[in-house]
Amino acid sequence: MDSGNHAPYAVEMHQVVKRFSQVVAVDHGDLKVRRGDIHAVVGENGAGKSTLMRLLYGFYMVDSGIIRINGKTVRLTDPRVAIEHGIGMVHQEFMLVPRLTTLDNIILGQEPRRGLRVDRHKGEEEVRQLAAELGFQLDLHTQVAGLAVGTQQKIELLKVLYRGASILILDEPTAVLTPQEVDELFRMLRNLKKQGKTIILITHKLNEVMSIADQVTVMRRGKTVKTLPTKSITSSELASLMVGRNVILSVTPPPLQAGEPVLTVRDLSLREVTSGNLLVDSVSFEIREGEILGIAGVSGNGQSELAEMLTGLIEPTSGQILVRGQDVTLGGVRPKRESGIAYIPEDRRRTGLVMELSIQDNVTIGHEERPELSGTILLKHKAIEERSDRLIEMFDIRPPEGNTAARHLSGGNQQKVIVARELDHDPQVLIANQPTRGLDVAAMEYVYHHLLQARSQGKAILLISMELDEILTLSDRILVMYNGRIVGAFTSKNADLKQIGLLMLQGREAG
Repeated sequence: MDSGNHAPYAVEMHQVVKRFSQVVAVDHGDLKVRRGDIHAVVGENGAGKSTLMRLLYGFYMVDSGIIRINGKTVRLTDPRVAIEHGIGMVHQEFMLVPRLTTLDNIILGQEPRRGLRVDRHKGEEEVRQLAAELGFQLDLHTQVAGLAVGTQQKIELLKVLYRGASILILDEPTAVLTPQEVDELFRMLRNLKKQGKTIILITHKLNEVMSIADQVTVMRRGKTVKTLPTKSITSSELASLMVGRNVILSVTPPPLQAGEPVLTVRDLSLREVTSGNLLVDSVSFEIREGEILGIAGVSGNGQSELAEMLTGLIEPTSGQILVRGQDVTLGGVRPKRESGIAYIPEDRRRTGLVMELSIQDNVTIGHEERPELSGTILLKHKAIEERSDRLIEMFDIRPPEGNTAARHLSGGNQQKVIVARELDHDPQVLIANQPTRGLDVAAMEYVYHHLLQARSQGKAILLISMELDEILTLSDRILVMYNGRIVGAFTSKNADLKQIGLLMLQGREAG
C-alpha cells in the first residue's frame, strides 16, 4: 500500500464498529474516499451515516476497526485530534457565537499571537486572503447574529479551512438554503475540489448527490451497502439501494378538482409585543376543497407564526380566520380543532409529540373528548387501545406496539404518529408545516402519499416548506413569504423556480 501523502485515499475506514448500549449504530462499516473527490454518504434515518462521520471527526471513538488518513493509521480520540489530521466538519446546526463578529468567529481558538497578545491584524489578513481565494464577499466586522443562513454557512466553511482542513465533512449543508444559495455552495465546493480538498457530503437530497458527487456510499442499518460512481447509477436506483425496495421518488397529483372555499384568511397580522415589529403583515388567501396551497420561504419569514395563528397557538393582532364562513379567529386551539383544522407542526419532538408518552397516548392527545373514546367521567381504555392498534397498522408505525415511548421511535415513525393522529378525525383543513423535515426518502414517500390522499378526499391543505422541490411537486398554487408578507403568487403551471428562489431570498423578482 502507498503510504503518507502518496496514498490514493484521503480517508479509509475499515470494519468500523460503534455501539450505543445495545444498539449497533455502525456495524463493520467501510468507507474509502479518494483524495480530491466530492464523496456523498447517503442512507435512511438511523442508517449510521452521521455516526460514521462523527467517528471520522473524533466526536465519538470507534469500538473496533481501523481509520487511515492519507494512508496513515490514526486514533481519533476527539475533534481536536481530527483537526490536527486535517479533518474539519461543518455541522447542520452551525457552531457560531452570535454576538461575535465574523472575524472573531473564524479565528476563535486559533488566534495568531504576537507575544502574549492576539494579533488581530494578522488574523484579518489571513482570513481576507482565504476568503478571496474562495471568492467570498464578507464583512469581517459584522456581528454574526442576524446574518443570512447562506452567509453563516460561508463563515463555518472559512472557520474549518482557517484551521488547515484538507478533508471537509458537510452534514446536510443545503437543508435551509434557497436554490440560489445551493448553486453558490456547489460552486464553492467545486472550487475547493480544484484546490485539492477532499469533501464528504451527508445528504438525503438525491438530485444533489447526482449533480455534485463523484462517488456515493450507501448505508443501510449500520452497514455499508455499496460505493459506486454517481455516473453509473440513477436517483431511483440509489433510493432503492438505501431503502432495500423500490421507492417512488416523484409524484404527480391528479388534475385539480377544487370545490367550495374551506379556509379563508383575511388581512392576518401579528405584531411582536416587545419590538412592535410585524412578524406577519396583512396576509390573505383562500384554500378550497381538494386543493394544496404551498407557502415557500426561507425560515424566519413569518411562516411558522402564520401556522401558529391558524391553529390557535397564538392570537393574531388583527385580521380574520374563517372555516366555511365561520369566524374562528379568537379563542385558542379548541375552536380551531372543533371547526376541523388539523396540524402537523414543524418540530415533531418539541410540539408534535410528548416524547415520554407512548404511541397510544400520543395518537389520543386532542381526541380525548370524542364520544367513542370518552364516557361521562372516564376514558374508554378498550376503545382507545383498539383505535391505537388500528392506526399503527394503517400507518405502518414501527415497532407496532402501542406502549412504545415516542422517544424510542425513528424520526420517520414519529412523523407517522403525528400524521395518523391528525388525519384520523377527518379534518376539513390540514396545516402541514415542514412535514418531511429530516425524513429519509421512504418516510417522505409515505408523507406525500397521505397528503395527496387527503387532497383527493376534498381536504383543504396548507403546505409550508423550505424544500422548493416539495412545494413544486405537491402544490396546486404557491405563495412566497418574505419578511412576513406575501410577495409572489404562482400556479403549479406557471411556477418559475428561479423567480421563486429570488423572491424567497430578496422579496423581489429578477429584472
